[in-house]
Amino acid sequence: MQQNIPRATALRLPIYRRYLQYLHDADIDRVSSTELSAAVKVDSATIRRDFSYFGALGKRGYGYDVEYLLQFFTKILSQDRLTNVGLIGVGNLGHALLNYNFRKSSNIRIGAAFDVREEIVGTIQSGVPVYSMDDIEYQMEQQQLDVMIITVPEESAHDVVDRLIKSGIKGILNFTPLRFEVPAGVHVQNVDLTNELQTLIYFIESDLSQ
Repeated sequence: MQQNIPRATALRLPIYRRYLQYLHDADIDRVSSTELSAAVKVDSATIRRDFSYFGALGKRGYGYDVEYLLQFFTKILSQDRLTNVGLIGVGNLGHALLNYNFRKSSNIRIGAAFDVREEIVGTIQSGVPVYSMDDIEYQMEQQQLDVMIITVPEESAHDVVDRLIKSGIKGILNFTPLRFEVPAGVHVQNVDLTNELQTLIYFIESDLSQ
């Protein structure tokens, strides 16, 4: 991905790409920032500013070429190649992620899972082999696992993250409620389902109290 773009912009790029794919599948050749704004619920000025970080992607009075823009963001987001990721922690949430395994995306898949329980190590869960945590460094190298999803208990999360950092991990999708200090070059995306639900409930109750 291009350097020196705001994090907020980076977070919106997959949203843009998803809608561009929809337009492309519908045989629509071009789209304006206003039309894109109405579809993805991002104001058109923000969209134009986001796109400007990557140079001149559209033409005044014409808008944006859907196929070109789709190809551009596909490459920027590395969706033109398969990314193999690992999963640590095959509990209830881990099982759900293995079962889903990014079926709506053709470029991401969980290729390996890791757990400490002997009864699950060596089994195949939803088509994904489960390895011992003792094998994590070897499998990361063999399968080129640069990204790991962690769904482990809180008490073991810090040790797991430290181990991943020492093993050269580049990205962590963190489903634990903890937050981690990581060195430059390691990126962490936090997913706190409880927090998201509590925030949603807060907004609903705020509307009801008005």
